[in-house]
Amino acid sequence: MLTGCSNTLVMKSNPIKSIRNIIIILSVFFVQCTAQVKKDSDIARQRKLMVKIQIESRGISDEKVLDAMLKVERHLFVPPEYKSLAYEDHPLPIGEDQTISQPYIVALMTEILELKRTDKVLEIGTGSGYQAAILGELCDSVFTIEINKTLGKRALQLLDDLGYENIIGKIGDGYQGWEKYEPFDAIMVTCSPSHIPEPLKEQLAEGGKMIIPVGSTYVQELVLLTKKEGEIFQTDIIPVRFVPMINFEGKEY
Repeated sequence: MLTGCSNTLVMKSNPIKSIRNIIIILSVFFVQCTAQVKKDSDIARQRKLMVKIQIESRGISDEKVLDAMLKVERHLFVPPEYKSLAYEDHPLPIGEDQTISQPYIVALMTEILELKRTDKVLEIGTGSGYQAAILGELCDSVFTIEINKTLGKRALQLLDDLGYENIIGKIGDGYQGWEKYEPFDAIMVTCSPSHIPEPLKEQLAEGGKMIIPVGSTYVQELVLLTKKEGEIFQTDIIPVRFVPMINFEGKEY
């Protein structure tokens, strides 16, 4: 109240000076708004170029996947010091010795699953939450598991802040899957075990697909598994490099 009275007195005693101050404040506000609009426009342009040059030009053609990659703001899922690199053609550190995958790999793994809007998907390795957000744009529900408590809590809070009500997550051992919500129409694994976990095979629905990197720390193959009449059929896709799948003691599977 005192501040308001003081401003009123200034206006009466020196209206020209008060008007000048208001103009200066409005000018600063306009400059700040203009700068933010330009920044947002630059980020949107970077994301568009990422999709066109890194993803679409490499053969990703599913319009739903391309639209999701255009919509989800990757820079929100990386640490502040890496935001300027968020739309570059490579993975980035996200802390805890983990990374956010290269945009092309995110798009490739997503397209291979041939997801439908009605699908229920299990993701192993929440990480930054970026891949979960992409899946959330395409599916009815996403169940995501992260073994690192720090990363998991941070990612799930961000996804909640962004309004992804169809994404449910927990801190847990991804090797074991999530029996409570099985079967899953699709399973995506973003960390590499030395072999394909049996619990994940069991939790895959009939006709479902699983995309998973398999192998040692330095030699891995991205593998597509399809369940038909209870049998698992495997197709090798491309060589890849992911962080290893570990248990709560840090031992690699």
